[in-house]
Amino acid sequence: MNEFNLIEKYFNWTRLDLTAVGIGDDCALISIQPEQQLAMSVDTLIEGVHFPINTSPADIAHKALSVNLSDLAAMGATPKYFTLALTLPEYNQVWLEAFSASLKTLANRYKIDLIGGDTTKGKLSITINVTGVVPSNKALLRSSAKVGDTIFVSNTLGDAALAWRQIQQNIKPSQNLLKQFNAPEPQVALGQSLIGLANACIDISDGLEQDLGHLLNRSQVGAKINLTDIPLAEEVASYLKETNDWCLPLAGGDDYQLCFTVAQDKVSEVKALEKELGIELNSIGVITKDIGLEYSKKLDQTCSSYQHF
Repeated sequence: MNEFNLIEKYFNWTRLDLTAVGIGDDCALISIQPEQQLAMSVDTLIEGVHFPINTSPADIAHKALSVNLSDLAAMGATPKYFTLALTLPEYNQVWLEAFSASLKTLANRYKIDLIGGDTTKGKLSITINVTGVVPSNKALLRSSAKVGDTIFVSNTLGDAALAWRQIQQNIKPSQNLLKQFNAPEPQVALGQSLIGLANACIDISDGLEQDLGHLLNRSQVGAKINLTDIPLAEEVASYLKETNDWCLPLAGGDDYQLCFTVAQDKVSEVKALEKELGIELNSIGVITKDIGLEYSKKLDQTCSSYQHF
């Protein structure tokens, strides 16, 4: 099967509202609404680096799109369309059918349109470039945290990192941990709801310590984090009780959650939002004027968050 037939069979889906011309021409044509800004991000996943070699094609597709949707969520953007660059070692119909079906399912869930891309032969890797829209000058940024803000994170931390650690130790993770590792759910609805509520926001997929540090640097502020307030799933809490390894939830990575800061007089709105969206939103600390990140107690080890190089 040649490249054009492969694209037509597996990835030429029905276009959504903004796409004037999609797959089939040299470029896609997008109709942009007035009073909106585009939010764009790109991520690459490589076999053996970002997912284990035996990962199912359905999970690979889900994660590849989710990691990009999480970046849009961090800006408060509404997903609109994406491009896909797929490098395959060989043509495999069964693999492609499962990959395509999973990718389409998640795309439909978040109403994001696949509008083009590229295929080539080589080591398995997936690059997705996403574009969303956000009201002009309303996007959530890393640079707007204010002294006195309460710091929140969504859901629990360390689940995916514990799953990956167990996989490396030839221990089969629970279904819950595997789901967090292989098929994370981006917090798109939360990000959109934080517009006008949060002062600053960031996706913490490279680890809370590192990514919160980026937010602090951009905002030129500091933070004090209460370790006992870090939200943990039962399995991660048990692991910490046995090992005291705080680096796993603080720096393990692969948590496609949001960390955001909110002024004190708006904290009650966050709790209302928690009920409305049906997710956990936990306060873990406060923004301070002293530059740097401080924990409520001294850690026994120095944590190393995920590094791309």
